[in-house]
Order: sequence, then structure tokens, then C-alpha cells
Amino acid sequence: MKSDEIKNIKHVINGDYIVIPIETGYIKPNDDLNCIIEPAKRIMEDDDYLVIAETPISVSQNRLVDESQYTPSLTAKFLTVVWSKYLWGYVLGPILKIKKRTIKNLRKLPEQTKAHKEVVLQLYGLKHALKPASEAGIDLSNAPGTYVSLLPENPEKVAKEIKKEIGKDVCVMIIDTDATYKRNGKYFTGLPIAIDGIDADNGFFGYLKGQLSENMGSTPLGCSRKIDVETGLKIANIAEDYQKSLSTEMKTIHSVKSVLGSEIDAVTIEDLDSITHTPAVIIRKTL
Repeated sequence: MKSDEIKNIKHVINGDYIVIPIETGYIKPNDDLNCIIEPAKRIMEDDDYLVIAETPISVSQNRLVDESQYTPSLTAKFLTVVWSKYLWGYVLGPILKIKKRTIKNLRKLPEQTKAHKEVVLQLYGLKHALKPASEAGIDLSNAPGTYVSLLPENPEKVAKEIKKEIGKDVCVMIIDTDATYKRNGKYFTGLPIAIDGIDADNGFFGYLKGQLSENMGSTPLGCSRKIDVETGLKIANIAEDYQKSLSTEMKTIHSVKSVLGSEIDAVTIEDLDSITHTPAVIIRKTL
């Protein structure tokens, strides 16, 4: 694409990279991903990156769980009220200097969090449920009603399939905003999955160790080709920088009401479809 043509496409400059958003409606359960793939086919050039958020992939795979169907156990209630809200919200969080926004959110955890903790316990175990927030990459903010979305099934395979559909020499990456950390030259995350080179499935213990390590930003979950961790993290964070600039970003359950005007457990698919979504961005190195 020539330089004068890029001027006619919505984009921003981030250092040595051009970031081109792919804007869509809400991707629903069992939808295909043509709303991402077709624009990518038209716009992308060899050596570009296509970075896709994990949630639209998960929702398209129907990786949804209705948390209202789960009855909180005593363990789930303890983890919600004593462990997360009070111990982490008022003691450990401030001591370890976690984000002020996270501390604020922990101190006002809604009643529904008890059922959420039960979901984490049953599907991922205590190792992940001990994490005070963002457990196992489960997304509460981009699914209707009392549903949540789990991480995508086999994101590496999905990335490779999308690359094949695009038909160009590009790199497709699926990412999660949950952090990758670095300590003593090694990369790790609490998330259940990540690209090769990042030690994954550490749950709470990865999160705790991460508070004493360097936060490297968003985590690449799967990639259409072998990529070194440093490059993967750099590209993932350029994509995340763009997402953070959007007024429609719903990073937590507490931002849902401000964006959609609905309580988290009352959000409908129609509500979600009423705003512009940016499930993916194209990232291109400038000449």
C-alpha cells in the first residue's frame, strides 16, 4: 500500500509502527471471523502483523459459561470476601503496590464475584482461584448477562488458520491483556497458556512472583509462526496501547456501566452490539 493510500485509512502512528484498527460490531457466539479476515485481506501487506484480542475469538468459539448456574462454595465465599476483598484489597495489595485501580475494584467486589470464584475453582482449580482478580484470563466484561468467556481453545491453531485465509506472508497473533513478567531473564505469566518462551499456567503464584518482577505488558497466547518473546511482547503492547486509547474499552466489569449504561449482569447482546468494537489491529513497520 502506497503512503498516499494509507492516508485514506484510519490509523495512528506509534513510534516506528503504523497501527490500523479493524472495527466491527459485536462478534457473537458461533459467528465466523470474516469481519476481521476480509478487511485484513484488503489492507495487509507481507510482513504486517494482525493482532487479535482473545475475547472475540473465545466468543466466536462459544467458550461461554453462565456463572448464575454455579452455587458458591464456602471456599469461593472465603476467597471472595476474606482473601480478595479484605486481605488483598486492604493489606497485601497496598504493601505490594499493585495498581490503585485494582485495589479500588477489589474493595467493592460485587456479590456475583462469589459465583465467579466458584467457576474458577471448578474449571481451573485453586491455583488460579487464589489470584485476587483476572483469574485464568476469564473475561467478565464482554459477554452478555451472567455469562463470561474463557480463554480461546488452541489460539495457535486459530492464528494459523486466519493467516492461511489472509493468504499473505503476515504474522497473526492472539493476545490477552493479562501480564507477562520477567525475572532473571526468564518470562512467565499466571495465564493458563502463552506462546513458547513464556512459562505459563502459574496462576496465583505467577501473579505473586510477578509483583516482585518486571511487568512486560500483554501476553501473546498464540501465534501463526514461531516468534521470539521480545518481538511478540513488543507487538502485543503496541496493540494494547491502541486499545487503551479507545473510549469504548471495557477492561473491567466496573467500566461496563460507564460504556454501555448497564449493570454487568444486565448487559444484552444488543447492548454489546450498540458500540463499535475493535477486536483486531494491523501493525506495520514504517519504512
